[in-house]
Amino acid sequence: MNHISPRETALKILNEIETNHAYTNIALKKYLKDTDYKIADRALVTELIYGIIKYKITLDYIIEQFSSIKINKLSKWILNILRMGIYQIVYLDRIPDSAACNESVNLAKRYGHQGSVRYVNAVLRNISRNKNNISFPDKKEQPMEYLKIKYSFPEWLIEKWVIQYGYEFTESLCAASNQVADLSVRVNTLQITREELIRYLEQEGVQAVPGRYCSEALLLNNVGNIEELETFKKGFFQVQDESSMLVSKVLDPQPGEFVMDVCCAPGGKTTHIAQLMKNQGTVLGWDIHEHKIELVRNTANRLGFNIIRAELQDATQEVAEYFNQADKVLVDAPCTGLGILRRKPDIKWNKANEDLDSITSLQKRILHASSQYVKKGGCLVYSTCTIQEEENIHIIREFMDSHPDFVVENIQPYFSQKLDTDSLKQGYVQLYPNIHRTDGFFMCKLRRRE
Repeated sequence: MNHISPRETALKILNEIETNHAYTNIALKKYLKDTDYKIADRALVTELIYGIIKYKITLDYIIEQFSSIKINKLSKWILNILRMGIYQIVYLDRIPDSAACNESVNLAKRYGHQGSVRYVNAVLRNISRNKNNISFPDKKEQPMEYLKIKYSFPEWLIEKWVIQYGYEFTESLCAASNQVADLSVRVNTLQITREELIRYLEQEGVQAVPGRYCSEALLLNNVGNIEELETFKKGFFQVQDESSMLVSKVLDPQPGEFVMDVCCAPGGKTTHIAQLMKNQGTVLGWDIHEHKIELVRNTANRLGFNIIRAELQDATQEVAEYFNQADKVLVDAPCTGLGILRRKPDIKWNKANEDLDSITSLQKRILHASSQYVKKGGCLVYSTCTIQEEENIHIIREFMDSHPDFVVENIQPYFSQKLDTDSLKQGYVQLYPNIHRTDGFFMCKLRRRE
């Protein structure tokens, strides 16, 4: 077992992400696997990693205010030690400033030299003394720069959101996208009731409360390594946000039907479909990556579903043998992912405005190909985990113009009054983290004419 401190583990993970462009969640899992950290230590590492990635612009802006050395002159190790120390001082009330400073100095001793030790100590103690006097751009005089620095978002995205939503909504959206998302799970109701699972989880030291919108949803606290829970190993639940659960509810698959999920990995919606079908019928799931197909199969096996056929297939390619065969088709399309920044903050640094054209082109090709699998009278659901209109309602409107055999289906019956919006009767809904406290998700239901 690796016995290095949680902060040193966090530092190594940050270096892995920056140097090797590793995915945050994968790097975290890799490094935490080799530790025997308690829940609090695992939580600290996770908090530091995601917090520093979320607030990278803000943290560097603060460094520039208090440092006599330009950021581009610092080693990556020292820069990340500073970011980690500042994040604790500015954003984590439960950690004393002295502890944040001392631990950062200790790391500087290991990953720098004597000069960098003195430098880290001086910068962090200066910030600690003046943290209530950090100056940000003036909101009235520099409104866009204020949002960029205060909430740490790329300029292109802020500009896009302000045009689409207005300034106040954008600020609210930025703030909500920086919050820590609930750990939401879906109860496998074919194996256990929600009330029974709550009791089992309590015995494992996990606090669980019912979700806000879905009868199968639970919100968990005090979890630790979720894959080590007996309730997880026995297939009693699947990690899934409530917004994602609502997609399968809208699809409304029935026992005995033939349902296609053309972009199925990692399997949350695919297995939910099988669950709603009471494990009766056939669910055909496609993905273009073999390792993701294996992930779907493993998830289905753990949950006890045997009606899922997960296969390697490119959803942009038309497969004639399935034309007019499916009762229901789900297109959970590849997208920018800008609705799930609470969970994957690195997305905002890995996307650019120029990416939208190629992504929307891909979405259109997948949606057209998939529409051909729907039998007459059958349904097609299109969903994304983004909040960009170009990837959502614009895609649907263009599709409807070129596919007159499809009509929108009222989806109001699938939603509780908590989520009632005018658009439901028009067949679609857009969820936002700042309004609904879920991931940002779009879903639309279309029916093929008889």
